[in-house]
Amino acid sequence: MAMQIRPIISALWHHKSGTVLIVLQIALTLAIVCNALFIVHQRVTRMSRPSGVDEAQVLVIRNQWIGDPTQQQARALMSSDLETLRRVPGVVDVYASNGYPLGTDGWSKGVRYTMDQKSAASPTAIYFADEHALATLGLKLVAGRNFRANDIGDMAPRDSLMPRVIIITKALADKLFPDGHAVGRQVCIGNAPPSTIVGVVERMQTWSGSFSDAWVERSTLVPFRLLASSTAYLVRVQPGASQDVVRAALRGLFAANPLRVIGAKDVQAYDQVRASAYRSDRGMAILMGVICLVLLATTAAGIVGLTSFWVGQRRKHIGVRRALGATKNDILRYFCTENLLISVGGVIIGAQLTVALNALLVHRFEMQRLSLTYVAVGIVVVLLLGQCAVLVPAWRASRLPPVEATRSV
Repeated sequence: MAMQIRPIISALWHHKSGTVLIVLQIALTLAIVCNALFIVHQRVTRMSRPSGVDEAQVLVIRNQWIGDPTQQQARALMSSDLETLRRVPGVVDVYASNGYPLGTDGWSKGVRYTMDQKSAASPTAIYFADEHALATLGLKLVAGRNFRANDIGDMAPRDSLMPRVIIITKALADKLFPDGHAVGRQVCIGNAPPSTIVGVVERMQTWSGSFSDAWVERSTLVPFRLLASSTAYLVRVQPGASQDVVRAALRGLFAANPLRVIGAKDVQAYDQVRASAYRSDRGMAILMGVICLVLLATTAAGIVGLTSFWVGQRRKHIGVRRALGATKNDILRYFCTENLLISVGGVIIGAQLTVALNALLVHRFEMQRLSLTYVAVGIVVVLLLGQCAVLVPAWRASRLPPVEATRSV
């Protein structure tokens, strides 16, 4: 084996510039592709996170009242709208809120065990809800009870948030009370007096932004109706009734009070909400995928081009070897081994570049550290790509006849 590799290394030494370029190209490809695929995997994982909502049956209608209604007027308008929506054929249930999972609106607060605790035990997303919220969204209650009608209060946008009772997600309950007993315990939401946890739901995601990734399922439902000039109506519909419900709901709302604004983009099925929430993640995943394909194709083309060039330069040398008894498989094996040595040199350098590039991304963009599995898979892919790319020019070289040795170069 050493006798076979020695002349290959000697030949590569005489073609240093081409060899170095391909080695560096392979190294850069490995480093970029590994990190790009890691980013793609992260984005796809984010996009597949469950929201906790029965998305197939839920609609969102964002409403803006014209003017600046007083609290009393806002209360009457909201109550009228809720009654109007509940009378629409195909509507199962409805409630009003300041925001919803995967949406762009909502509040966030820190959760403390006591009012005098300096740092929060966990951040949480705050969603306004009433006794209809769990049924509307399809949230699964895993402990405790739902809100009751007498728990629900009204709150103006500038009022302090001071809920007497709250419902939290299991993720937040596990964070605050690892012993598994959250119902009946008290916590402070922001700077408010203690609130009693009356229920725990299995899952309710927060927003899709990266700032909330660390606490993506730590949500809190508070029993209030927010009396503001704008609100979101969450509507649960019967299967297959979404389009009919949208048309009837809009007609009913504008008939009840035409002094409102509901734009075309203010009415969405929940799959549209999800698509909008993860638009940037989807775009990034596609971009990184395209970059990977372009880099791999460019590297393969470089290997093919360089090997074809070397074959053209070595026609006489190949003819001499064939005349001395070398078989077609010997010639094919020679170029494949040569390419393998170049690729191994490239992946050795590329593996170090991969780790260094990931460390830079972790430092600058707070990304997660790259698993070495990606490096290992990337090395295998690049080596296989190199071998596949060299096959065609190596096969052509193996078909050169011994008579090439008698021709002048």
